[in-house]
Amino acid sequence: MTELSKYRNIGIFAHVDAGKTTTTERILKLTGKIHKIGEVHDGESTTDFMEQEAERGITIQSAAVSCFWNDHRFNVIDTPGHVDFTVEVYRSLKVLDGGIGVFCGSGGVEPQSETNWRYANESEVARIIFVNKLDRMGADFLRVVKQTKDVLAATPLVMVLPIGIEDEFTGVVDLLTRKAHIWDDTGLPENFTVTDVPADMVDLVEEYREMLIETAVEQDDDLMEAYMEGEEPSMEDIKRCIRKGTRTLAFFPTYCGSAFKNKGMQLLLDAVVDYLPAPQEVDPQPLTDEEGNETGEFAIVSADEPLKALAFKIMDDRFGALTFVRIYSGRLKKGDTILNSATGKTERIGRMVEMQADERNELESAQAGDIIAIVGMKNVQTGHTLCDVKHPVTLEAMVFPEPVISIAVAPKDKGGSEKMGIAIGKMIAEDPSFRVETDEDSGETILKGMGELHLDIKVDILKRTYGVELIVGEPQVAYRETITAQVEDQYTHKKQSGGSGQFGKIEYVIRPGEPNSGFVFKSSVVGGNVPKEFWPAVEKGFGSMMNTGTIAGFPVLDVEFELTDGAYHAVDSSAIAFEIAAKGAFRQSIAKAKPQLLEPVMKVDVFSPEDNVGDVIGDLNRRRGMIKDQVAGVTGVRIKADVPLSEMFGYIGTLRTMTSGRGQFSMEFSHYSACPNSVAEKVVTQVKERKAAEAKK
Repeated sequence: MTELSKYRNIGIFAHVDAGKTTTTERILKLTGKIHKIGEVHDGESTTDFMEQEAERGITIQSAAVSCFWNDHRFNVIDTPGHVDFTVEVYRSLKVLDGGIGVFCGSGGVEPQSETNWRYANESEVARIIFVNKLDRMGADFLRVVKQTKDVLAATPLVMVLPIGIEDEFTGVVDLLTRKAHIWDDTGLPENFTVTDVPADMVDLVEEYREMLIETAVEQDDDLMEAYMEGEEPSMEDIKRCIRKGTRTLAFFPTYCGSAFKNKGMQLLLDAVVDYLPAPQEVDPQPLTDEEGNETGEFAIVSADEPLKALAFKIMDDRFGALTFVRIYSGRLKKGDTILNSATGKTERIGRMVEMQADERNELESAQAGDIIAIVGMKNVQTGHTLCDVKHPVTLEAMVFPEPVISIAVAPKDKGGSEKMGIAIGKMIAEDPSFRVETDEDSGETILKGMGELHLDIKVDILKRTYGVELIVGEPQVAYRETITAQVEDQYTHKKQSGGSGQFGKIEYVIRPGEPNSGFVFKSSVVGGNVPKEFWPAVEKGFGSMMNTGTIAGFPVLDVEFELTDGAYHAVDSSAIAFEIAAKGAFRQSIAKAKPQLLEPVMKVDVFSPEDNVGDVIGDLNRRRGMIKDQVAGVTGVRIKADVPLSEMFGYIGTLRTMTSGRGQFSMEFSHYSACPNSVAEKVVTQVKERKAAEAKK
C-alpha cells in the first residue's frame, strides 16, 4: 500500500469547455491508466461515461479515477462545469484535499470557474492553477493570470512561462530550474526536449523568477531575511515554502499548457506531487452530535485510528449499487462489519472496488486517505457516516440547496408507472439536489431540480436509461409565500362528543421573521396556562402548516410564532388538541398578516461579445433583471445581474441568437424577493386555472 504522505486526493474544476475532462484524460495517459486517449468532442472520454455526458460534451457526475505519478497515488475527481450540477462540485470538495483550477487561455476566468473557485475557497481547498488551451486563437497566459487576481481575488504564483502562443505555442519555461521544455508536433506527451531558455525570453524569465522567489520566501522569516541580504535559497527550501503557501491558500502555483496537444502536462503533475497536500496535512474533519453540532473532536487522518468514513455519492449502474466513500481514519477490509451511525444499523462489506471512471479493480482492503466504492450497500445515503461498530461517531453532514424549478411528468401508459417509480428512487439516491413529490390534487409526479438542464437530463435518463415513455409538463417556478405584518390573535379548539373531549386555547403573535430564518417558534407564557408539555405540540401544529400558504398554496418562509398565553382543561386538554389549535391559528391568522408572494431570483453571469452588449443588457432589463456589474475583457464583456427565474426559461436560445452563438451564461440561485403585484396576480390565476383543469380530469 502507498504511504499516506504520498496520497493526493484532488479535484479538477473549471467552466464548461475550459478543458478539464481533456486535462483528466491526459493525466490518465501520462500515468499509464489509459492507452488510447478519449476525446470529449468524439464522446469517448474516460471520465464522461454517461450516455448524456458523451452526447452533450459536458460532465454531469463526478467521476473518480485512481492513478500513479512519481510513486504518488492520485485519486482524481473530474467535476461538472455547468452550474446546474454544482452540487457535484460541492460533494467533491467535501472529500478532496486539493484541486486543479483549469482556465481557458482565451476565455479566461469564465462564469462557472468563478462559482467553483468560490466554493473551493469556502471549503479551504488548496489549488494549482492551470491555464489551458494556449494553442488557441486569442490565448494570452499573462492576461488570464491578471484575471485570476482581479476577478477571483486570488494570488497566482507564476511557475512557468509559455514559449510562443496560439499556433506557435511549443512549450514552457520552468522558472525554478531555468529550463525550457519544448514538445514536437506529434502530439505525444513524451516527445519533448529540455533545453536552455530561448534568448529572447531570458530577461522575462529572470523577472518572473525573482517575483516567484520573493513571494515564496515570505513563508519563512529566516529565509526571507537571508534572501534580502542577497543569498538565494536552495531549491529544496523554495519548494518547501511554495508547499506551505499553497496549503495555507496564501497563493496558487500557476502553470500553463495545452492538454489537447499534450504540452505542459508533466510539470502540472509534478506540481501536484510537490505542492498539493497529503491527507494528513489538511485540517481534519470535525465530528458532530446527533443534532449536527460540532463536538470539538476530529477524524484524525491515520490508518491506526478506528474507522471513520463518509459516503459522499451513491450511483446505480450496470454493476449494481455503488457507494463512493472517502476513508478519513482507520482501515476497511472485505468482510468487515461496520456501523452506519445515521441509521444505527450495521452492514457487512462485500465487494470493494477502486474506480477508473466506469471500470473497476477489486480491492481486498483500503485505508485512511483512500477514495473507493463499496458494492451493494443498503440503506446508505449521501452524507452518512460509516464507522467502527465499537466507536460510533458522526462526521459533519453535507447540506444541499433547495430546488428552484419543477416539472410534472407522467408515464404514457400504466405499465410505465412501476418502472418510473423504481427509476426515480434510484435517481434520488444518486443526486441529493433532485427531489420528487406527488401533487396531492392531481396525483402527478413533480420533479424538482436546480435548473432547466438539470431536469432535462433527468427526463432524458428516465426515457433512455430506464425506458420510461413520459408526458412532460412545462417548467414551473418554485414560488414561496411570506407575511409582511404582525398579528396578535387567539384560537380555541374545543370538541365535545361524549366522554372526554378536546380543548386547547392559544394566544399568540405572528410576525415576519429574519430572512432565511424559516419558521421560528418562541414561547413567553408565564405560569401554567399552557403547560410546557404542550408547547412542542403547538410548534408542530403551526410548523406543519407552513408547507401550504394562503395566497396560492406555496410553502411559507420566514415566520416567527410567539406563544403568549392560553388555557387548558385538566381532563380534555392533550397534545393533539393543542396541535389542532395551532393548525387553526395558521389558517385564521396568516391571511391577516398581509401575505406576499415571493419569487426565486437568480444570480446571472453573462459573457457577451462587445458588439452585442447593448442587446444583451436590453434583453436582461426586459426580463426584470437588475444589472450589478460589467467587466470588459479582451474577448468581450461579462455582465452580472439578478434576474427572476421565471424570466430565464429558454434564455440560452435567445442569447445565442443575439450573439451569433458566441454568448455564454451561467446562473445560480441567489435569494427570494417579493413579486410585483402584476406578476403575483398572474401566478395566482395560473394556479387556479391549473387546479380547475385538474379537478375536471
